[in-house]
Amino acid sequence: MPSDRNIRGESATMPNEKKELSFEEKIARVKDYRPIDDTFFEVLAAEPGVCQEILQIILEDPKLIVDPESIIVQSSKRNLYGRSVRLDALCTLGDGTKCNIEVQRSDDDDHLRRARFNASSITVRESSPGDRFEEVVNLYIVFISEFDFLGEGRTIYHVESVILESGAVIDDGLHEVFVNTAINDDTKIADLMSCFTKKEVNDPRFPRMSEAVKRLKTTEGGVSAVCSLTQQYMDAARQEGLEEGLSRGLSQGISQGISQGISQGQSALADAIHDLHDGASREELLKKYDERTVDLAFSCR
Repeated sequence: MPSDRNIRGESATMPNEKKELSFEEKIARVKDYRPIDDTFFEVLAAEPGVCQEILQIILEDPKLIVDPESIIVQSSKRNLYGRSVRLDALCTLGDGTKCNIEVQRSDDDDHLRRARFNASSITVRESSPGDRFEEVVNLYIVFISEFDFLGEGRTIYHVESVILESGAVIDDGLHEVFVNTAINDDTKIADLMSCFTKKEVNDPRFPRMSEAVKRLKTTEGGVSAVCSLTQQYMDAARQEGLEEGLSRGLSQGISQGISQGISQGQSALADAIHDLHDGASREELLKKYDERTVDLAFSCR
């Protein structure tokens, strides 16, 4: 099993011992984050003003209001969904409609079915036994990706239920909106999507996002919040590796199982850290490793 010296290039420490990072080290860890990166977006979208500004642009409703007390993100203590549903930001609009925003960088799954699953899970969770179907929650799914997986060369797609024979749209309370950063159609939505791919955002048309990105990358409170969430996911990944090892140990021997599970979880991380030390950029790493591994690599450097 790789030691802490193998992974980090330093002496081993006890599992519960965490080195307190300096302000400069925290800034170095967060400087390459962009709004499209899910860990950074989770902190960003937890701010009501930012969440509201994004939805006003994407849903083309300048009067749209987000209930500031309603926002639930993946790491929130109020998240009752666990990890079964990705909640980058679930919020309630002024008219009671629910809206779930998800950012996605990996193009390795069936995204339409992913959106359908998340919508179904949220609908069930937000309903109560005995509710009349007319009381089922109205829901928007806003899916932001780095790729145009629907392939029609559009920045934004609105997916609704329709009657095939007439083309009439059916209002069943579910509205799916797929937006991407790959296509620039010279609209304000495309300009907002461009901001999602930048490490620094300074656009007067999007003042809330611009201010929040700068604050989260340059102030003690901001960088600490981002680093804290990154560490939380890093600890969870290590725990998953341990649990996988324990599970394998049931059939292969406890000691062997733990070693194998942790080794598999750390091998990709060790390779990513090595590439990072060799000068690889975040974009280059993301071509070889999944986003969570890249986030952990930056946390370990």
